[in-house]
Amino acid sequence: MKVLKVSELKAGDRFSKPVYIDQENILVPPNVPLKQKEIDRLIRWGIEQVTTEGERISEGSTQGKPGATLNMANLLQSPLYQEFSKTCATLTGNIEKVQSAIKDHLPVDTTLIDKTVDSLIRVLKEYRGEFIQYLFFENPEESTFAQNSIHCAVLSTLIGMQLGILQHKLFPLTTGALLHDVGMLRIPESIVEKRGKLESREAQTMKVHPIYSYTIIRKEMNYSDEVALIALQHHERWDGQGYPKGLSGKQIHINARIVSVADAYEAMISKRPYRNSMIGYHAMKSLLSDNGRRFDPDILKVFIQSMGIYPLGSIVLLSDSSIGSVIDTNAESPLRPKVKILVDKNGIPVEGNKGETVDLETEKKIFIVKAVDPKTLQG
Repeated sequence: MKVLKVSELKAGDRFSKPVYIDQENILVPPNVPLKQKEIDRLIRWGIEQVTTEGERISEGSTQGKPGATLNMANLLQSPLYQEFSKTCATLTGNIEKVQSAIKDHLPVDTTLIDKTVDSLIRVLKEYRGEFIQYLFFENPEESTFAQNSIHCAVLSTLIGMQLGILQHKLFPLTTGALLHDVGMLRIPESIVEKRGKLESREAQTMKVHPIYSYTIIRKEMNYSDEVALIALQHHERWDGQGYPKGLSGKQIHINARIVSVADAYEAMISKRPYRNSMIGYHAMKSLLSDNGRRFDPDILKVFIQSMGIYPLGSIVLLSDSSIGSVIDTNAESPLRPKVKILVDKNGIPVEGNKGETVDLETEKKIFIVKAVDPKTLQG
């Protein structure tokens, strides 16, 4: 092992092998640039040296990677993901048209909504893991309102499927999840996009949006009360401290309880104008700490069983220094999901979608070291 002085490390340094803080804990995997905040953390902890079996890679070197940068987006290019890309572009376009009509108080073409719901249910039934992986790996710099709506609908449908809800009952759940926040389109943008803390009057205005959503869905679009109640109640809390009516427990419609969990997770992992996103693992930990305040504990349990502690699509560093994406969960062992390898243990990206799948439930010698923010792996 080579010893590296922390005082000599620089942001952007890369090494051909993992760099270790100690015998068990990896600082950075191979070929991943070191960040200044990681160096600052070592200094704060009083760590003066780290170790590696590798060599420092010069700025112009292509060692261990097929180009000048490690572009994670290219690792998931396959015919299936390209098809997902086309599907998502179509669905996003449909929902943008719907939202534009709502904002401008124009009649809404509900066939666009119904087609979107049909497509989401179908693709989740056929490609559950792959589609979730695609949606949340992409992680755009700042997701749009239409994309946020689709993400929430996907996650809500996933919970519904895990609960065993029949397809004819999935349709109103997915529709309500897709439309749950349309009332926000009738709230002034100056309030919706405000980066600082809302004033009391502004906060009260925001709290009216579930009522606006209910009216739009029920009166303007003529959807059933079952769909509209999702929008009206998704900000109610299990402990009765929510709004607009202060309902508690099972007074809240089960579909609204489902969308409440999905909406909270989606909000944490998607970047907003006023804050950065969490990676899925930290978002899931945040949900787990709820302790029956905001969410129905049974719904939350089902969501975690569906997505895993390391959620579907998460990028994780494994103990053999390889990097992979979580593609399936193990309900009995939530810390040991199935992982598709994206970068092998030598730091070489796997072409396209051809990486091997490792089931950590059976491969006991390998474990997840940590979740990785995909943006840190992009050149």
